[in-house]
Amino acid sequence: MKKLLLGDEAIAQGALDAGLSGVYAYPGTPSTEITEYIQQSPLARERGVHSRWSTNEKTAMEAALGMSYMGKRALVCMKHVGLNVCADPFVNSAMTGTNGGVIVLVADDPSMHSSQDEQDSRFYGKFAMIPTLEPASQQEAYDMMAEAYDMSEKLQLPVLMRVTTRMAHSRAVVQCADEPRPQNELNYNAKASNWVLLPAFARKRNDIVTAQQPLLEQMAVDSPYNQYMDGDNQQLGIIASGIAYNYLMESFPDGCPFPVLKISQYPIPKKLIRRMTDDCEYVLICEEGQPFIEDQVRGVMPGNAVIKGRLSGELPRTGELNPDVVADALEKIVDCQLAQTRSYAPCEDVAPRPPALCQGCGHRDVYQALNEVLAQYPNARVFGDIGCYTLGFLPPYKAIHSCVDMGASITMAKGAADAGQWPAIAIIGDSTFTHSGMTGLLDAVNENADITVIISDNLTTAMTGGQDSAGTNKFEAICRGLGVSDEHLKVVVPLPKNMADIKQTIEQEINYHGASVIIPRRECMQTLQRHLKQKKAAEKK
Repeated sequence: MKKLLLGDEAIAQGALDAGLSGVYAYPGTPSTEITEYIQQSPLARERGVHSRWSTNEKTAMEAALGMSYMGKRALVCMKHVGLNVCADPFVNSAMTGTNGGVIVLVADDPSMHSSQDEQDSRFYGKFAMIPTLEPASQQEAYDMMAEAYDMSEKLQLPVLMRVTTRMAHSRAVVQCADEPRPQNELNYNAKASNWVLLPAFARKRNDIVTAQQPLLEQMAVDSPYNQYMDGDNQQLGIIASGIAYNYLMESFPDGCPFPVLKISQYPIPKKLIRRMTDDCEYVLICEEGQPFIEDQVRGVMPGNAVIKGRLSGELPRTGELNPDVVADALEKIVDCQLAQTRSYAPCEDVAPRPPALCQGCGHRDVYQALNEVLAQYPNARVFGDIGCYTLGFLPPYKAIHSCVDMGASITMAKGAADAGQWPAIAIIGDSTFTHSGMTGLLDAVNENADITVIISDNLTTAMTGGQDSAGTNKFEAICRGLGVSDEHLKVVVPLPKNMADIKQTIEQEINYHGASVIIPRRECMQTLQRHLKQKKAAEKK
């Protein structure tokens, strides 16, 4: 059966066809479509596959491990910065091992299309000492899922799969299995002592995982996804990983005259790399993200070759690769004229269009009220967070002074207040608050920090497309449970007609010298329109 699929959709279909029992994820571009595809899948509904959004990536990873402990196959999805959030259970999952297969799918975002940084998740796989896969095509992304689950169960290790934005969000025809594999039955084969990381047991598992590394390396050498393709001209050898392999081959539609090593499974296949560095005068390393392979090749196996890549300047140190960039690098190293038409240069006729808050968005009214109040406090500082409302930094509002990571607004405001800053205001969204803001608010309440927290609640996870938010209709109860007093827990409706009341509430809470919370609540315009359309459609039936 053939299907036209995004890379994300190929991963989701591959997981379903491999006998998936649960996907656990927090929405984050460019990984969001994987979970959404499974949520909409008839097969997933028929089989009762878990697909509800998790509160954050850490809870997602831990829930997937719980499913694995019972023998079932689980998938964890996130963007690259989400891997930082779940680093504790992720790294320790190599120590506990798996029973049912676990794949941790991480979507990196080189060129930072929708992210704070260009973090390369392959380093996490090396750090945790687990196998890592990096598909070069949508077909490979699909095929790798079944093999990765088998690998996870055979090795009793989680498997990291890394994709990048272009792979996640581009389409191709994918040949899918005619019949999906049945889900695993519950089993109790896992050795309980492996799952209890007391030092006495963890030391034994650490020895086992470390001893597995030569096996993982040999598996990479033997992997069908790592291919050494010889060439007549050995002046140059090329190592290309993931989607960079496609960019390379676009320069040589009739076949590459140079030896090529395609890498899509890690640890790096040292035996194959040594063959190339011994035989070739130069070796160009093409990889999306940071110089992960290049660093290792330069350090331990340069052989007789001069290593070229991102570190030596033939390829740019930051940002995405594309066929033009790879072709330019080739022409810098060897005397070859490539016939490829350059097509990736930016179009000078298109004006830049920076993102902006939607017309009618409740965040606009919040920022307008906040700016008008803070005009009388020239030294005020507003600590922002990750979400649509981060756009409040841009004109016309220019309302926030920081944005670091999910949930940081509250703790940074508290730290500023500890330093003597007043007023210190934190603004955070509803989904981000439940993701990682609640613990910061508990710190603030425990010390009665002199901060004002604004939880701008638009009843959804709006920035990634309107997914369910874990705390919807629970925020007052959560804040009370964390110790915020009713007297300083205020709810307002951000509309122009309520501007005077909103400003009065903000000013009152700024002048209360303790921890207070204001919740402006109004549904996101995008989801509101969607819900109205659904209501009209239902009424017509």
